[in-house]
Amino acid sequence: MHASTPATLTARALLLDMDGTLVNSDSVVERCWRRWADRHGLDPDEVLKVVHGRQGYATMAVLLPDRPMAENHADNRVMLAEETADLDGVVPVPGAPAFLAAIADLPHALVTSADEALTQARMGAAALPVPETRVTAESVGASKPDPEGFLKGAAALGFAPADCVVFEDSEAGIRAGRAAGMRVVGVGPRAAAFAPDVHVADLTRLRVERAEDGSITLTALP
Repeated sequence: MHASTPATLTARALLLDMDGTLVNSDSVVERCWRRWADRHGLDPDEVLKVVHGRQGYATMAVLLPDRPMAENHADNRVMLAEETADLDGVVPVPGAPAFLAAIADLPHALVTSADEALTQARMGAAALPVPETRVTAESVGASKPDPEGFLKGAAALGFAPADCVVFEDSEAGIRAGRAAGMRVVGVGPRAAAFAPDVHVADLTRLRVERAEDGSITLTALP
């Protein structure tokens, strides 16, 4: 789309990923997963290509396909504890505070691969309000790119998937949003490669407007 023509989407509800979308936790994710890769004799750079967006056990299943899933779940509990304790460098994505303030009274939910403890820790470290409606790791049986989380988020808000717009930064998340039958706003550098419906460099590049009929217009600014 030409830069002089702002890209817009209209929705009735918004479903928000956390890591990479609202919160920049890349430094923690990289530290924890590089340690994990070293422990398992894997190339850390290759590991980091697949970690974003998924729950940890699902990442481990991709990287160690022959390992029993029970071991992945056990290992993921250790990883979650490490990540929850390490908040150094966790900051809001540019524009996230103003964006969350702008949608405070609009239907929205957090849909994250983090568990509740990690969600509270990272949103707290970034000084962001935690949405009242949220779907965390405990709430789903399948990790992104499975659409379960986004479908549960839409149901919790009482809207059809087609009325929801997903905000995501990762391939797994964008695939999950598409599989749920939703349109996707891609946020940040990772998202650009996976053909979201609209892409913004960060949340400062997005305008949110509510119409009298309750619909929400999202405009990506050049």
